[in-house]
Amino acid sequence: MKVVIVGGVAGGATAAARIRRLNEQAEIVVFERSGYISYANCGLPYYIGDAITDPEELTLQTPESFFSRFRIMMKVLHEVTAIYPDRKTVSVRNLKTGEEFEEGYDKLILSPGAKPTQPKLSGMEADKLFTLRTVEDTFKIKAYINNNHPKSAVIAGGGFIGLELAENLRELGMDVTIVQSQKQLMMPFDSDMAAFIHAEVRKHGIHLALGHKVEGFIEKDGGVNVLLSDGTSLHGDIAVLAIGVTPDTHLAKEAGLELGVRGSIVVNDRMETSVPDIYAAGDAVQVKHFVTDEDTLISLAGPANKQGRMIADNICGGDSRYMGSQGSSVIKVFDLTAASTGINETHAKNAGLNADTVILSPMSHAGYYPGGKVMTMKVVFEKETYRLLGAQIVGYEGVDKRIDVLATAIRAKMTAVELKDLDLAYAPPYSSAKDPVNMAGFMIDNIANGTLKQWHLADLESLPMDGSVTLLDTRTVGEYRLGHIDGFLNIPLDELRERLNELDRSKPIYVICQSGLRSYIASRILEGNGFATYNFSGGFRFYDTVINDRALVESSLACGMDK
Repeated sequence: MKVVIVGGVAGGATAAARIRRLNEQAEIVVFERSGYISYANCGLPYYIGDAITDPEELTLQTPESFFSRFRIMMKVLHEVTAIYPDRKTVSVRNLKTGEEFEEGYDKLILSPGAKPTQPKLSGMEADKLFTLRTVEDTFKIKAYINNNHPKSAVIAGGGFIGLELAENLRELGMDVTIVQSQKQLMMPFDSDMAAFIHAEVRKHGIHLALGHKVEGFIEKDGGVNVLLSDGTSLHGDIAVLAIGVTPDTHLAKEAGLELGVRGSIVVNDRMETSVPDIYAAGDAVQVKHFVTDEDTLISLAGPANKQGRMIADNICGGDSRYMGSQGSSVIKVFDLTAASTGINETHAKNAGLNADTVILSPMSHAGYYPGGKVMTMKVVFEKETYRLLGAQIVGYEGVDKRIDVLATAIRAKMTAVELKDLDLAYAPPYSSAKDPVNMAGFMIDNIANGTLKQWHLADLESLPMDGSVTLLDTRTVGEYRLGHIDGFLNIPLDELRERLNELDRSKPIYVICQSGLRSYIASRILEGNGFATYNFSGGFRFYDTVINDRALVESSLACGMDK
């Protein structure tokens, strides 16, 4: 059996190694058009920022090491230019010599990945405009920085690569601005959770121009001007285009393979394309979203590696099935960690799901043990069924641990209420006896049994201010003086029982505190004394962060960036 693989990074390299482990006799040839295989795509920004200093650390394997261990021919700087399914060959060009030849196959695996999205904008040929996707791109940017010492950079795009690159350029001392057409960074997060990411980015001196669309580039004053749709521009010594990636599927299209979302390759759950004996994996393929069952694109390394492994199993006589992607991801943002899994509230509602959320601010570990830090958790679930739909967490310690627990719970098709029953490891330096994931489950269980009724930030504008409801802030007098929502009466929790006569039992009470805990306790006191109550989800800390962020975003729309 002869297997030809197009693309030698995540999916392709994984498939090649797995095939060899399952079949010692198979002939395996991999064609990779770049000069590197099996490289750590996610680590590229950290090499630019000197967090990774040895360029060899970016490549997990070399063609020589791969051949030595697996006897697999890894042909770098070889570009496959055409696929001929009828005669089961591919056309290949040697990019060093220009030689062209055909290579036959019994099985063909397509793992071409994705390429940086490059819209048709003016000035795309500017010398100081870069993209970041390959090792070569990384070395090009790093060499330019080392040789020219730019002082400023404008990054178009606020996704994973844009945000990681912004952090690393800032760590080099550069003045950095991120331009994003949406009004938030990191679209896997709801805008309220993205507010915490924005705050951390701003704290470290990065400027945000959110809600601004890039229209083009002009080389000027030794650098490049990034032209915005409102007629203004931002100047940087360099600019980087990082507005996303597009499936690199021209070969598949020309060969007549069925294409799907944004031109991606359609595969079944065995990763088989519409043409016999051709498989596909990675950023180029359409997948099913595990939560919604929608056809989608999810460009992450984990799914690509798993898909490559499954293809190898199936080529070698197995029956591995890909059950879908749920988009679990995590990112470092200076001192902050932000992670998500499943779908966010915005996605859920756009998909027509009747979704609800809980927002909590637990400590990373037991409060009495030194060093604990607050994290913000948002768990999304379906009303009535309590199906767990997704989660987002932003914090400093223990975020990755909790998001992985929640990702596993989604994969296991647990309900949101069942989170309370998870038996999770506890010791004071690592967690609390009631882990944050359990706490989310307790809150959702309270909603399910009617013990907790919530109101959300989105409800604030519709709250009547005519005296028909009572608005109650149960924080201390000192906390209230530092900042509060207009119209809210302040009765500290510990004084509440003695001051019930100040409240009207005929009016529903909307309660708030700093994080949501004290207001929940207040709600139970009030409910026990005949009042109808609603507890604010997230607390004043959450409200303050989101409202301040929204003000800064609107300011950036007016003046081009916030500072």
